Amino acid sequence: MAAPTFETLTYAVEDGVALVTLNRPEKLNAFNTQMMNDMIAVFDETDRDDAVRCVIVTGAGRAFCAGADLSAGAQTFDYEARGGEAMAARTREGAQRDGGGLLTLRIYESLKPVIAAVNGAAVGVGATMQLAMDIRLASTEARYGFVFARRGLNPEAASSWFLPHLVGVQTALEWCYTGRIFPAQEAFDRGLVRSLHAPEDLLPAAKALAREIADNAAPVSVALTRQLIWRMAGAAHPMEAHRADSRGIQARGRSGDAREGVTSFLEKRPAAFPDRVSSDLPDIWAQWQAPDFR
Repeated sequence: MAAPTFETLTYAVEDGVALVTLNRPEKLNAFNTQMMNDMIAVFDETDRDDAVRCVIVTGAGRAFCAGADLSAGAQTFDYEARGGEAMAARTREGAQRDGGGLLTLRIYESLKPVIAAVNGAAVGVGATMQLAMDIRLASTEARYGFVFARRGLNPEAASSWFLPHLVGVQTALEWCYTGRIFPAQEAFDRGLVRSLHAPEDLLPAAKALAREIADNAAPVSVALTRQLIWRMAGAAHPMEAHRADSRGIQARGRSGDAREGVTSFLEKRPAAFPDRVSSDLPDIWAQWQAPDFR
């Protein structure tokens, strides 16, 4: 099957790693309605394709994503006034929804791990879209900015949930109160970014990390792990994690992957995991309240 094409990004899969490149370099990869739709659709594609083991997101040119496309001027964020596609794309069941949030919630639901390779400016939604990604690597030339208060807005893309989980309430509030642009070094120092790299080394480092996942980990186990860790970030009590963990272990313990994982270890050879995310991912969530967990 031919790889899908998108208007505002490029997409390629090589040896189990999908590379998604935001591709409006003349606009510093500014986020518009089409990019929102394309990015949601690309995560539908990576979930569907069992050949994809890991996803990398980066930007073409000098920027990762310089925020919202402001070409509509003062009405940029007044989608009701703008009407048309901008309004329709953000309406769900009659209610206006934030476009950045529609994207980050889709990334949150991803069945594949997502690595951000932040090559340049990441401002506004260019910063908040990364928060639902799993691991962020940045170029030493990258810059961040949660600039909403300087535009008369509030943080979006569900970042009021994601950002404090990643960097704590104090740092999240400082960055959002001031709306200042800050260097990648500060993002690294405060825990937003996993590692810094020279510009020419950034994508190779992201690909090496993706290879470590794609070559060694069972895809169904990775998908289940991603769901467990993200969902349990908001759990009220560790019993919720225990319920979910136990159902997962019960399902995975009798799987072909578990048999292969143990056998390959004992035989000192690479594992060839047989299970597929599209068909073998257990549904552990509906069973949380089973009577054997009190």
